[in-house]
Amino acid sequence: QVQLVESGGGLVQAGGSLRLSCKASGRTSSRYAMGWFRQAPGKEREFIAAISWGGGTTSYADSLKGRFTISRDNAQSTVNLQMNSLKPEDTAVYYCAAGYYSGSYSNFRASSNQSYNYWGQGTQVTVSS
Repeated sequence: QVQLVESGGGLVQAGGSLRLSCKASGRTSSRYAMGWFRQAPGKEREFIAAISWGGGTTSYADSLKGRFTISRDNAQSTVNLQMNSLKPEDTAVYYCAAGYYSGSYSNFRASSNQSYNYWGQGTQVTVSS
């Protein structure tokens, strides 16, 4: 079992930045990718970014690449999401997730909800215009 707790959400003005963090606990010695998703009211959960176990490979939603950056620190069992140039349409609940994989990260379907075994409770991000 892996427990995930997100933090860093809040209210920010358009154009501002936020840094979300996700702390993992439990069975953190296993090899797993970490991802960030978001869900706005009335919309489906949307993939943002993912990062391989070693942190050397990342995946991004095309629409968010360049504004959002994912990173991880396995020594601290944390994964971060740096969000810059925020827009009102970025308002959503942001979730981190952990998904086990074996072999190459290239075989991991990072953008699919189904690839992830554990989810955090989410943190609200609100961007005002």
